[in-house]
Amino acid sequence: MAKTLRTPALLLAAAAALTLAACGGHDDKSKAGEKPGASRQTVSVATSIEQALPRVIVASGTVSAWEEVPVGAETGGLTAIGVYADEGSYVRQGQTLVKLNDALLQAQLRQQQAGVQTAEANAARDDAALARAQELKTRGFLSQASLDTALANQRASAANLASAQASLSETRTRLAQSEIKAPVSGLIISRSVTKGQIVAAGTELFRMVREGRLELDAQVPETDLPALRAGQTATITSNEGVATSGTIRIVTPEVDAQTRLGLARITLSPGSGLKPGMFARASITAGAQPTTVVPTAAVLYRNNKSGVFVLDTQNAAHFRPVTVLSRRDDQTSVSGVEAGVRVVVQGAGFLNEGDKVTIAAAPAAAAAAAATPAAK
Repeated sequence: MAKTLRTPALLLAAAAALTLAACGGHDDKSKAGEKPGASRQTVSVATSIEQALPRVIVASGTVSAWEEVPVGAETGGLTAIGVYADEGSYVRQGQTLVKLNDALLQAQLRQQQAGVQTAEANAARDDAALARAQELKTRGFLSQASLDTALANQRASAANLASAQASLSETRTRLAQSEIKAPVSGLIISRSVTKGQIVAAGTELFRMVREGRLELDAQVPETDLPALRAGQTATITSNEGVATSGTIRIVTPEVDAQTRLGLARITLSPGSGLKPGMFARASITAGAQPTTVVPTAAVLYRNNKSGVFVLDTQNAAHFRPVTVLSRRDDQTSVSGVEAGVRVVVQGAGFLNEGDKVTIAAAPAAAAAAAATPAAK
């Protein structure tokens, strides 16, 4: 009977010992293993490479005139009796835009022409008188005082003639200015004169776009400016969907200290359909340039910053901010990561800073490993 009672007790003691042993083994394994909570996410990895890719720089800005030309009145106080151009008209250099009333100037012109004729007659008379006086003085029949008087009269007549001719030239100039003509060929974008208006000197009557040429003042980040140069092509698109081509005319040498933006002036193709003051975007082809390339799936956003997770030698993931230069379906060109770095592709979105990962086998290696047992 006593033997029967000891058997269950021995079984309980053995079970307790096994339980303690199991617990002790678990503690040792926890101590020897990784920190609690460390990620063991299985991810795929790719190596960043350096590759020459076509680079496209995107910028935006305002459409403006290549050169705005104001057209004003040089003479004033006259009434506009004819206006021959309007906004949106394309005019040629020398074409008459406004005709001012020149009746008063015509009368002044006739009066001054008569004054020039009188001065010419007086000058001719005094020239002849001086010639006679010099001859008489040579023969001894005229005093020096009389000769000096004749010479003074001749000089006064010549001066009066020059003054009359200058006045006539001034009136002719004012008469020519009564026809206001286009100083250059171009497109009229504004008009501020009407028929019957009394025009003051210096008043702006029209504003023109020289040769009708428009430009996009594209604002470019300072980091992209070194890649731009005159002659590069661009595609310009407006908010209304109007698209046209263009060419960089000049990249300004100054960068705004506040916005860190430079300016690329892009000449638009004729007939673009864009108008001064419109907002537009430009995609500038900057040519093939060496750049670091990573898989597009590796690029993700954290706190509104683009970046990739890179792996160190211990397979710990660290978020590295990058700047996206250009993007395609399979590859993205970035700055901020050098070539030869391992970046996480699949599974990057589930990682946190410092997480350790398990790298998935490459597809070819996994297929070979799966085929090996079958071969045996």
